[in-house]
Amino acid sequence: MSEQETKELPLWVEDRDKVIANSGTDVEWREQNPPDYTMQKESFARGRKYNHPEGSIEALVQNLVRTFEMEVSHKTNPQQWLSVVADKFKITTNGKQTYNAEDVAREGSYSLFIEPTEHYNPKEETFESSAELFHKAFPEGFLWEVSEVISGPPKVVFKWRHWGNFTGPYRDFQPTGKTIEICGISVANVTEDLKVTTMEHYFDNSAFLNDLTAGCPMHKNGNS
Repeated sequence: MSEQETKELPLWVEDRDKVIANSGTDVEWREQNPPDYTMQKESFARGRKYNHPEGSIEALVQNLVRTFEMEVSHKTNPQQWLSVVADKFKITTNGKQTYNAEDVAREGSYSLFIEPTEHYNPKEETFESSAELFHKAFPEGFLWEVSEVISGPPKVVFKWRHWGNFTGPYRDFQPTGKTIEICGISVANVTEDLKVTTMEHYFDNSAFLNDLTAGCPMHKNGNS
């Protein structure tokens, strides 16, 4: 892709820090202020397996999805999400229930896409409580990258990996320092200007919690 073509790319397929920097003053941030990804960028540089050339289809898809994740996590109003067509957006995991943008903004990605187990019940968590729970377990971030793009727009099929270092407690489970990794494949339909209208994820959504709770719970009050 030429330098001129790169300059004409939509903002939402460029680096998410650029998206944040160009956000207007009317954006409804969950924490009242935009997020700071400094620590996550450092962790990403250490833990990534792929280094996609700037302007490549892999880099563009990665930027788009990372912008989407940022907007879901930090913007309360889906109408302000640049990465999707909010009124048309639908998302599903493993061919199960379909959710719209309002659902994702209200519940968060953890509660909608993780299978219920004895160690996590989505119905008992809020957006805020689930985010706090997993941020404690992965203080350096639970990071995401594209591994391969199989087909380009308008139907984008891509493989990815999600990973984080389990260095904080998860409920009563001691951190192990282990890298928890999930790999999957997604299908995204996008518009001519590269906004997502639908997204389908396919991955083992029970493995994540199985890895977090594989060890023994911490002792409480000095009792075994």
